[in-house]
Amino acid sequence: METKNRLVMKFGGTSVGSAEAIIQAADRIEEQVREWDHVVVVVSAMSGVTDALLKSSSQAVKGDIRLFGPVIDDLHKKHYKESNALIKQREERIILQRKIDRFLDDLAAYCRSIHIMGEVTPRGLDTITSFGERMNARVVAAALRQRGINSLAVDATELIVTDGTYQNAVPLMEETREKVKQKLIPLLEDGVTPVVTGFIGASKEGITTTLGRGGSDYTSAIMGDCLDADEVWTLTDVDGVLTADPRIVPEARVIPELSYSAVGELAYFGAKVLHPKTIRPVIARDIPLWVKNTFNPDCPGTRIS
Repeated sequence: METKNRLVMKFGGTSVGSAEAIIQAADRIEEQVREWDHVVVVVSAMSGVTDALLKSSSQAVKGDIRLFGPVIDDLHKKHYKESNALIKQREERIILQRKIDRFLDDLAAYCRSIHIMGEVTPRGLDTITSFGERMNARVVAAALRQRGINSLAVDATELIVTDGTYQNAVPLMEETREKVKQKLIPLLEDGVTPVVTGFIGASKEGITTTLGRGGSDYTSAIMGDCLDADEVWTLTDVDGVLTADPRIVPEARVIPELSYSAVGELAYFGAKVLHPKTIRPVIARDIPLWVKNTFNPDCPGTRIS
């Protein structure tokens, strides 16, 4: 029987956007933890959270605390609501919600600084938009621990080293490989299922950066490369790459297999599939990439190779 070694699973915002969605994502992860020697999970922020974080900073620029305060309150309510529904163990839930509080306290402090300065820098925006992934990685890791899976949230700021281009940072792969080797591989060998924050990294100086469009897909491809993974899965709310937009063409069907170059062409002509930049690391290492539906485990999805 073939040994399955390393799998990277990336979940987009809709796949981890609510307690119900996270339960289904956790089902998928639990299945694969039984099948593979090592599983690394990459998560986006809950759907809508990155937009809310950007709104909090833009409201702060307008100079009125009454504008950004309610946005932060809504983020607090959303994360408490979903964690209350997900985490039944009281002590685990309290620890998780204290972590959420700390991130949102930091967000409020940043917004007050922006309010005083009257502007927000690209560096500041990268820090603010990183909070969504950081909170959600902790929520998902707690949900996995509740199932008896040894899981830990890992900030990609500790793994992915980038240049200093804020909002669209370029990973420095040699340095990143060394960080992954030092930090992530020992966790895997200890039987931990790490939940890594998508979208973010850090410069050589340790300053938070973000990877730009398709950032969480990019994170999963980088992890696949650095871990020499056997497969990378992108889990979303559609059954795979389709022949057409199903909202326009109801009879659109899943394409079982595609080449990397075909995906690049589709993206170039405007299809909302994987951005070519984000899958470059798996192309370089010839790692099969699957697009699958979190909510439809019976559908095999699209294999890109």
